[in-house]
Amino acid sequence: MRILYIDIDCCRADHLGCNGYARETTPNMDRIAAEGISFRGCHTSNSPCLPSRAALFTGRFGFNNGIVSHHGPGEHLRPNAVSHRQDPAKPFLMLHLRRHGIRTVAVSSFHQRHGAWWWAAGWSELFTNPKNGQETADEIAAPAMKWLDENATEKDWFLDVHFWDAHSHYRAPLEWLNRFRSEPLPHAFPDEEAVRRNLSVYGPRTGRDLWTGYHNCARPNDLHPDGIYTVGDAKRLIDLYDGSLAYVDHHIGMIVELLERKGLLDETAIIISADHGDSFGEHGQHMDHGIANVPVHNIPLVVRWPRMNGRGVNDELVYQLDLCPTLCDLLDIPTPEGWDGKSFLPALRGEPFEGRRYLVYDHGIYTFSRAVRTRDWTLIEMLHPGLYPYDGPFYLHDLANDPHQQVNCYPERRDRFGELAGYLAEWRHERILDDGAPDPLEQMATIGPFIYFTPEKMDERLRSTGREKEAEELRARLARWKRDWARSVR
Repeated sequence: MRILYIDIDCCRADHLGCNGYARETTPNMDRIAAEGISFRGCHTSNSPCLPSRAALFTGRFGFNNGIVSHHGPGEHLRPNAVSHRQDPAKPFLMLHLRRHGIRTVAVSSFHQRHGAWWWAAGWSELFTNPKNGQETADEIAAPAMKWLDENATEKDWFLDVHFWDAHSHYRAPLEWLNRFRSEPLPHAFPDEEAVRRNLSVYGPRTGRDLWTGYHNCARPNDLHPDGIYTVGDAKRLIDLYDGSLAYVDHHIGMIVELLERKGLLDETAIIISADHGDSFGEHGQHMDHGIANVPVHNIPLVVRWPRMNGRGVNDELVYQLDLCPTLCDLLDIPTPEGWDGKSFLPALRGEPFEGRRYLVYDHGIYTFSRAVRTRDWTLIEMLHPGLYPYDGPFYLHDLANDPHQQVNCYPERRDRFGELAGYLAEWRHERILDDGAPDPLEQMATIGPFIYFTPEKMDERLRSTGREKEAEELRARLARWKRDWARSVR
């Protein structure tokens, strides 16, 4: 079997045309989805980049594999080997495929960017780029197409092509970045009220602090807004994001066209997904991934398998790591018993399929947070608020009536809170029973999520921009959080 896996950094599921987005951002991906199926309820179990790909490529939740963050003990894979060989019940996905005759190839610099040695394990061939994640789609598509031109006619390969353009800051060619500038936003969020309300939220990638982490907290170029002070600023940022996504889609189309010219398209499986999405106003954040909310964790999952009739869209809740056992089923190879995923093969066959009753997912930079979601509700537990004014330990949202998670229903809706908190407790208990290991996200909460911007820098920025009151609030909040955590671990 020939399998093309398209990995798009920072891609929100709801910005694909096949998932209902009104702008023509993804015509080539939409074509692939029309011939296969799009799982609109797919979520990554862990974010951001490092934990997400660790979950997919190990087949295990971050709670179990140990990778839940980008720093400290939360960036280290838990031991998974005995006498120089992996535990056969918990192999890496690529090693498992290679052991069953699949030639595994990647075009990505992910392991270099994040120091992820384990991600490089299992590839037969690995093509990298010294830009370490600052590549544009043309620089990724070129080596991928060269490899396909020379090797696509062979059988049994898996090619991973990793596009970075949707990751800020946006750097596609100008004609693509301006592609949607004259078009209105296809939705009413964020509106003026949301933008005004969000200006009271401080911290990395918020309206007034959009470029924290950059030199002097200044924007990288004139294409980007200085901050999000108006709906026009918010629109400009989304225009740039959509243009970047369209640039990726254009190059996906070029790869698909190459396969078509070679007469191999009908015999090639195509899978499209991402590591995580980005917030654009949700919880006061913009252009980044900083909390366990829906836009950060709801990612594309499009699967087109040879001789598969178009299945349309599927709204059942699934994890991205459910792809691991599904691939095993499709390839007729054994599924390792230590993986955490559940196959969604029936949905690909057009048979009745019930997804998961609920999903739990973690976030591990900017904040340490964990969320549970059902189809219509989500509950976020804040293990550490980072540099944001997130005072509440819980954020409960009615997704059916508040899809952008603007209103916290906790504690008024105690019925829903009790239901979702019970799911969280059940999930956590099951994870502890898996390996008997402690919760790595709770361990990280004693350290703090300050890898990219420190409390000292945030304090300085707040004071230098006339927000002394907020600076004092931040100091008091962090002192209180540290004290409460010290008490909890005694």
